[in-house]
Amino acid sequence: LFIGNDVTVLKTKDALKTQQVLEIINKEDGMIEARRILEALGLQPSEQDCCRVQQICRAVVSRAAALCAAGLAAILSYMCQTQELEMMLVNVAVEGDLYRGYSRFKEILQSVTGMLSPECMATFLPVVDGSGRGAAIVAAMALRLVAKRQEVDEMLAPLRLSRTDLQRVQTLMRQEMEQGLKNNANTSLRMLPTYVRNTPDGTERGEFLALDLGGTNFRVLVVRVAEDIRITSEIYVIPPDIMQGTGEALFDHIIDCIRDFQMKHDLKDQVLLLGFTFSFPCQQLGLNKAVLLSWTKGFNASGCVGRDVVQLLQEAAQRQKFGLKVVAVINDTVGTMMSCAYDDPKCEIGLIVGTGTNACYMEEMRNVRSVEGEQGLMCINMEWGAFGDNGCLDNIFTEFDLKVDKTTINVGRQRFEKLISGMYLGEIVRHILLAMVDKQLLFCGKPCPQLQTRDIFKTEFLSTIEIDGLALKQVQRILQNLELQPSFEDSALVREVCKTVSLRAAQLCGAGMAAVVEKMRDNRGLDHMAVTVGADGTLYKRHPHFSQRLQETVEDLAPKCTVRFLQSEDGSGKGAALVAAVASRSAEPEEQP
Repeated sequence: LFIGNDVTVLKTKDALKTQQVLEIINKEDGMIEARRILEALGLQPSEQDCCRVQQICRAVVSRAAALCAAGLAAILSYMCQTQELEMMLVNVAVEGDLYRGYSRFKEILQSVTGMLSPECMATFLPVVDGSGRGAAIVAAMALRLVAKRQEVDEMLAPLRLSRTDLQRVQTLMRQEMEQGLKNNANTSLRMLPTYVRNTPDGTERGEFLALDLGGTNFRVLVVRVAEDIRITSEIYVIPPDIMQGTGEALFDHIIDCIRDFQMKHDLKDQVLLLGFTFSFPCQQLGLNKAVLLSWTKGFNASGCVGRDVVQLLQEAAQRQKFGLKVVAVINDTVGTMMSCAYDDPKCEIGLIVGTGTNACYMEEMRNVRSVEGEQGLMCINMEWGAFGDNGCLDNIFTEFDLKVDKTTINVGRQRFEKLISGMYLGEIVRHILLAMVDKQLLFCGKPCPQLQTRDIFKTEFLSTIEIDGLALKQVQRILQNLELQPSFEDSALVREVCKTVSLRAAQLCGAGMAAVVEKMRDNRGLDHMAVTVGADGTLYKRHPHFSQRLQETVEDLAPKCTVRFLQSEDGSGKGAALVAAVASRSAEPEEQP
């Protein structure tokens, strides 16, 4: 190249301009243009020199286009992967002298991008005055997004609780607990004695039957307690018509399930001692005597409130000439505590966060006014789902919570539960989404008749949507299954709503638990206390962040307590059997008239 020429000029930076390179390769008379440019640099190029310079220019610019395409293909593939799409259609806005100045640049960009990311169909759109028009459009969009963000924040602000808010809930819970233990009629917490005085000590032995009724599913178990515990169980469904029917039909159905279980597991004609986990508010008059105070969690069987549930069960057994000996009736929280206490002696608290929510703990007998005696401990069933029923939590109830409350069968009751439990969180989210649609913040403000359907947005959706590592496509799938057509921004906003609602639930639960552990610490006059909470429930176990947020809230609000949360395995059934095992040491169940 340039044989016999002085090429010193080519050693000077920027001697050859990019625009000149484009003219050499882009014009039909590119060879003539090459000669003109080279001669202007003081060179005397031959025909071969001009041809080779043109080849070099094409190679350099083509490489630039191919490398640009490789980078773009990486971006497109990443977008397709994160949105979990098999095929993606996308428009790419392009501006720049190099792109416009070389006709082959676009062809190379298109072909190489298509080769490296075949799952993405990219259409390249040239932009005119992108800097000026684009800046104006971005400014306009930014103003619109800022206004939208402000509206979203204003709508979600009442659900975002400050540390001061949580401390106030903690204080109110403590006050309600103390008033409940004193039998104050104005408190929202019943603080019911369970007549469970001791947790397992490891010496329990035998074979026991256990029943677990506390939601739409009913379980029957046989629990064999020896050096270890072996459990065999069956799950039976309680149809809605039985949940809402007569008490006789409900308890007859339970006996039918027990009979079926015993037939399946070679227990026919055996009368085992039975522990009954009955997870509804009861006034316990003895270990095997509990009067139902009210139904919750969708149950409303007639003829049961005010009756001893053990007697109702035994009457159903007598109607069917079925042998039954109930030695203990407990709440699911007590069962969870007893189950975990078998593995960890420090477990003195039970917590359920599932269809409903409740807690129990070991209280000093001297503080339990409704039962005689000053010595030792008594497990107290708090029935904390009713916390706030007297109006003490009205300031944290939002318009969405009130809408959910109005559609329930127990309006104005179980108000704390309606902020926390799995039966209601999906409905809270649904009402927030509807409000956002009305304000043109979601789904472009288009009517969403599907969202008008009660319970269509399941609480389990919150758990799925908040799993780390899952792209927003998972949110889109859920919404599409509801016959909605969400944009990327819609999906992100729905996820934010779900996170806000579930975070509030975990924090409120944590504030309540902080009140419990601090009371136990004060009862015992300790500077610091270590205690274990046996925890169970579908929301606690299945939501990816609930347990962590709960733990963090308790640590923040009760710094003088080291609280370990132990997830219960089969707590309600195993716990009921363990209460029966402890009770079987005595000839007669402990009873308080």
